[in-house]
Amino acid sequence: MRKITKLAAIAIALLAIPAMAQDRKVYMSWVPKPNTPPPYTAPNKPVTRLAEVLKKHAGQQSWTEDVVKTDRYHAQWISMAPGEKTRTAFYADDRTVWVVWGGQIKFTIQGQEPFIATKGFLVQVPLRMPYSMEAVGNEPALRFEVRRNDTLPSYVFHEGDPVPASANGQHYEKVSYPPNLRAGGNVPYDDVNKPKLDFFKDVIAAYPNGGSGWPRYFVNDKENQAAIIRGMGVPTPPNTNKGHFHVGTDEFWFILEGKIDYLIEGVGLLTADAGDIVYVPPYRYHRASFAPGQMDTRLAFNRSPTMVHNYAPDANGRQ
Repeated sequence: MRKITKLAAIAIALLAIPAMAQDRKVYMSWVPKPNTPPPYTAPNKPVTRLAEVLKKHAGQQSWTEDVVKTDRYHAQWISMAPGEKTRTAFYADDRTVWVVWGGQIKFTIQGQEPFIATKGFLVQVPLRMPYSMEAVGNEPALRFEVRRNDTLPSYVFHEGDPVPASANGQHYEKVSYPPNLRAGGNVPYDDVNKPKLDFFKDVIAAYPNGGSGWPRYFVNDKENQAAIIRGMGVPTPPNTNKGHFHVGTDEFWFILEGKIDYLIEGVGLLTADAGDIVYVPPYRYHRASFAPGQMDTRLAFNRSPTMVHNYAPDANGRQ
């Protein structure tokens, strides 16, 4: 009887341990890492500060500034003058994502009611989903745009419209394609990948003190991830906490709220403010932490939602 009681006590104690702690496993492995970390190549740099970009384009209303350019992504700051419009376009085989950060943009997306996005709106369209944008109001409309690299947009054909201008050694040719998804058509939105999110209203105002409940992802499919990572500031960890690195995969972040501390191999410690973009090449150790003093949020862009995080051997597989 005493033995049974003892076993029962152990079982109860185990049940009191969170399931994640009971199931947590840490694997040790050898992974490839270059002797010299991959360099930063223009326009990529550790941090692109919005204040510096705006200063560079002072006095201009329509302008474009490259921020991230890799084999996978092309990200730019784009400003449109009031009244400026885009043609109805789409990208053939990948999503396009925007962070609106100034002025007002009227988005017209196939299948959706047109809406006006202001600072703090996250907007996305799936592949082959026609859309157009218009800067409305009296001030330039500023957006951060993330799309597939080295891919020109396609344009919806309307009788009487001019042929789009040639670019990058390519011309535009009128074609037809079937409506089914396998060879044409488009991907609908789903429970995770929604057309828009008003970050200031739906996250900051709704959860001023943090907690949980806001969407963890704004984009999450088999080839893309834009994760909303939010928390109260904490003391900056020591440099012995190197964070992690990714094999063959880079990563970048848009700071949506507060400040984020980054420790990047070969760069050192830096603090990024709201509107800044931080970029890390493949294979470089990096650590992102909520800077002390306020609620902080970063929007993390990854080419794969399942990419492995490689931590130091003494880090127990975590930061």
